[in-house]
Amino acid sequence: MTQPRSLVIAGHDYRSRRRVNLHFIADELAKRGPTKFFSIGFSPLSFLQGDPRTSLARRGNRVERSGDVDCYLWRTLWHPVNLNRPGLRGVSNALFERYARRVPKVLERWMAESDNIIFESGMAPIFFELAEQVSPASRRIYLASDLLDTIGVDPFVGRALERSRARLDAVIMPSRRMARELGTERSYYVPHGFHAPSAELAVKTPFGPGLHAVSVGSMLFDRSFFELASREFSEVTFHVIGAGRNARGLRAPNIRLYGEMPFAETLNYIRFASFGVAPYQREGVSEYLCDTSLKMTQYEFFGVPAVCPAVAVGDHAGRFGYVPGDRVSIAAAIRAALAAERPSPRRFLSWSDVVDRILAPAEYPDTAIVA
Repeated sequence: MTQPRSLVIAGHDYRSRRRVNLHFIADELAKRGPTKFFSIGFSPLSFLQGDPRTSLARRGNRVERSGDVDCYLWRTLWHPVNLNRPGLRGVSNALFERYARRVPKVLERWMAESDNIIFESGMAPIFFELAEQVSPASRRIYLASDLLDTIGVDPFVGRALERSRARLDAVIMPSRRMARELGTERSYYVPHGFHAPSAELAVKTPFGPGLHAVSVGSMLFDRSFFELASREFSEVTFHVIGAGRNARGLRAPNIRLYGEMPFAETLNYIRFASFGVAPYQREGVSEYLCDTSLKMTQYEFFGVPAVCPAVAVGDHAGRFGYVPGDRVSIAAAIRAALAAERPSPRRFLSWSDVVDRILAPAEYPDTAIVA
């Protein structure tokens, strides 16, 4: 049987230290056949944005093999971003159109050679039509890790998604709560997985005596949570990992800031924390985050109580909600988390299970949008 050839197009890079769902998905794809990972939206602007790929800048614009995955970071002199100015919409459209036309030949070649092309939410939808032209026989799959409005993507990208959505082979969403915006007859629900053997990597506490809270990642990071919580709970040490530029200058005697950290190392911080924090901003937080937040999935897997905005609690045990910016509700949520018993985690799919469903979602009853 011929091994399937897969291509992932995303605003992440497989070689970066920060591990997100796409890294685990690429690992599984590579076990099944030749796999490529094409990283987009990277230029000198990325350094101003606190992009976690900046350490890879010198390795851009060439094919490099990492493990079993061929990688390419497309580094350009500029890349289009959401200008957030209605009066500049014409300029923004022109920039996105030009960027989408000027792709390197390696992307077209990789598309043509692929049986499966996975586009991650972000800028990747602007390449739907190119893939349709150069690789009409491939399966084109949109992996909606987030809604575009939630992560502040330019409307040009949303229009590209709408134009092509009905012609995609599958739209995969990790929360059924996203179906209102993304539902089509080819839409499927596939939750994030968890690599259970990862638990074996978390064996040693990085903490000293006392109470310790941990936050991992930079998505919608709300620094005001720590400004308020650190004053209210001087007995708790808050460990903030990989929060990027939004955490710059965040100082208090009981706050510890860390840069990007290898995935295995973050697991020690999570497993041995008194509680975890998902400090999402008030603006842009959508209810589907209660199902899609990888950090809260990790907290739950290790039985760590989590503190998060009320909208992200959902029906998950062991989460304690607050109103962003509200000192009283933040304090109440932290007290509840500190007093709580460790929650029992639900059953998680393995990443192999996840990839099975991404590649052939119609074969699994549990992928139905209406449960």
